[in-house]
Amino acid sequence: MSVRVADPEPGIRLVTLDRPERRNALDRAAYAGLTAALDAAGRDEAVRAVVLTGAGGCFTAGNDLRDFQDVETAGDSPGLTFLKALRACPKPVLAAVEGHAVGIGTTLLLHCDLAYAGAGARFRLPFTALGLSPEGGSSYLLPLAAGTKRAAELLLLGEPFTAQDAVSAGLINAAVPEGAALDTAMARARSLAALPPASITATKRALRRGHDDSVARALAEEAQVFHALRRSPEAQAAFAAFLRR
Repeated sequence: MSVRVADPEPGIRLVTLDRPERRNALDRAAYAGLTAALDAAGRDEAVRAVVLTGAGGCFTAGNDLRDFQDVETAGDSPGLTFLKALRACPKPVLAAVEGHAVGIGTTLLLHCDLAYAGAGARFRLPFTALGLSPEGGSSYLLPLAAGTKRAAELLLLGEPFTAQDAVSAGLINAAVPEGAALDTAMARARSLAALPPASITATKRALRRGHDDSVARALAEEAQVFHALRRSPEAQAAFAAFLRR
């Protein structure tokens, strides 16, 4: 299984990406597992908070580029289906990041309620280098979190950045000692699980209400452009070159 689901403590659902041989890259099976886990957590009254992390000291290397070489698409992509499930989850979702968080591994953090990263974590939004465009609502949400100039720098240049940079850009709440991200996220999840669940749900809904329509529109418009570019000869050549490394 590429996604492991556990309940390590009362009220806390732990969802772990587990493809360490691929640096937890997200293929169709992983997206399906994540989507199912979030949907199940949202329906389970015993779950008060969801913690998302990666196995083997890595969060995720992003989308498995082997899937991008299959240019046929119909309806929402597995990645977009996952992001919609993440956005729709009524329970607080916390991310614990160690190692690499690349592409959607970074943009998904914009949809988590809380996020923490080990000091050694490295983030990157490499869309332009791959002949692609922003996804995950990042063209809308990242300027809100980081400001337009910083968002442009991160999305246009696509250079790697540190956990402290991610704090400054509003992608994560805090950079913690290396290896401590999961413990930190679990501690915050424990605090959330101890609070009245109706109050937590109402507060999460209120925080997102003002942006829901704009985020939905950004997700749809980005996906259309992204997948048009994905089919281009330039993008296909970039994918092939990356996979030859």
